[in-house]
Amino acid sequence: MPNLLLESPKITNLSLRIEESTRATESTTGSTVRRFVEPATGTLERAKSRRHHIVFGRRGSGKTSLLQKAANDLTLERRPIAYVDLESFKGHPYPDVLLSILIKTFSEFSKWLETAGVHPQTKKSFWKFFGSEPSRPPYNKEKAQKLVSDLKQQVSDLSNLLYSPDGIEITQKVRSGEETSKEKGANAGVKAQVVSVSGQASNRVTNSQGHEIEARYVDSKTDFLRRHIMDYQNIFKQMADLSGDDSYLFLDDLYHIPRTDQARVIDYFHSIGKGNNLWLKIGTIRHRTEWYIHGDPPVGVKIGDDADEIDLDLSLEKYPLAKDFLSKILYRFFDESEISPKDILVDESVDRLVLASGGVARDFLGIFRRSIDFARTHDTKHRGQKIGAEDVNHAAGDYDSSKREELRRDTLDDNTLLESEFRKVRDFCVKRAKANVFLVDKDENKERMELIQELMDLRLIHKVSSRVTVSKRPGRIFEAYMLDLSQYTGSRKMREMKIIEFWKQGRDDEMRLVSMVYDPDAPSIEGNLESESAPKPQKRKKKKEWIQEELV
Repeated sequence: MPNLLLESPKITNLSLRIEESTRATESTTGSTVRRFVEPATGTLERAKSRRHHIVFGRRGSGKTSLLQKAANDLTLERRPIAYVDLESFKGHPYPDVLLSILIKTFSEFSKWLETAGVHPQTKKSFWKFFGSEPSRPPYNKEKAQKLVSDLKQQVSDLSNLLYSPDGIEITQKVRSGEETSKEKGANAGVKAQVVSVSGQASNRVTNSQGHEIEARYVDSKTDFLRRHIMDYQNIFKQMADLSGDDSYLFLDDLYHIPRTDQARVIDYFHSIGKGNNLWLKIGTIRHRTEWYIHGDPPVGVKIGDDADEIDLDLSLEKYPLAKDFLSKILYRFFDESEISPKDILVDESVDRLVLASGGVARDFLGIFRRSIDFARTHDTKHRGQKIGAEDVNHAAGDYDSSKREELRRDTLDDNTLLESEFRKVRDFCVKRAKANVFLVDKDENKERMELIQELMDLRLIHKVSSRVTVSKRPGRIFEAYMLDLSQYTGSRKMREMKIIEFWKQGRDDEMRLVSMVYDPDAPSIEGNLESESAPKPQKRKKKKEWIQEELV
């Protein structure tokens, strides 16, 4: 029997709106800002404050939504902003990646000054995208245009440098009474405008027809950036004079650029902004980011000293808060579609959605949308007209492919290690502990703990408790994690799996079992992780044999 309610145009429209929103982009900024739900009281105000911030959160946790909302509000206050998505520079080597980000930054500030900076409140066609009119009058148009010209000149110089070779030799000749001329060395083999020289290599003076001085230099992009930092600082001082306020630079998805370069990029912009009315707001994934390198001198920013953190990782450890936050986001879509959640959702399905998402907003919405598709095909005679827990289970299993694809795309440098560790975690939970929860002693193996934390950032496992004790392991403190729901429900439903309902009161004791302590180095049943067929009985291998197979 067809499910008439879920087949209605209103539900179809709801599904489409959610699908369009599950990735915040420039084209969806307006709807993202309109539907914004603050994850915790005061988070938005902190994101707009005069302080450098690093915003941590898993993929889909709402980092971009928060940064876009802050940028929107600051624009309405006529406080200059530039929003730069660093995913565009994925794979760029240093220093070209820094040059590219500088070019984009100055271009975005220039664009902002030409529009939001000078447009009057009466320009409704522009301000409607921000949901309101600006609270302050426009800037002086003539002064704004002069600063725009300066920014565009910097963009031109940086672009010429970006597309020129690095470390090439330049010859400079000076004759008395003549202009200085510069020539690329013959070995360069490339014609490009010269924007700087540095590193004197040799000098020669001749007396034929006056004095001639010849000097050879090595053109270095890094030296250029170092020497021009005062010029960039001066730009933001001018911007503060023009606006009467501070400027804000939003650098989103820092984790997309090479980890070896992240601290250097942050360090450079921190040097520009410090004492010059420019504040950094950086969005990234915690365990895929290097924001500070201790040294002489140190590189990057130190949290607590140079910057503060905003943590958006609302994990299952705070289940009631996660459920409340995610429900508010979903109900915004219901309100727009004029539908009551009770019309299509059974009470249990909301809890199952929270568990399946691990507390991540994008996953919560994505799995819900797929749940509609599965609910439309289920037997309404036995399972009713609403989305039930089984529909969510199937949707979660279907959603697993998206997470795996992100793992491969985001971890090109070390995905083999992560995938191997995830196979071990899943093998342990499904075939040995036979439970959805496992315990980790974070002090026992730091390298393994780093992999566990990265798997958590990739939403393949989810933290459910920071402190668990086990009677048979006195004096030890464990962290508890849940294997992602997609690995043991729906089409992958496992028999004899014990589901620890840690989110319910009085269930903590069920996690305090020594059998749940994660030990991937112990022998386990071999089998392909992607195959759900029951393993054939086999003789247990000796530990030495098992380790040798793992190394191969």
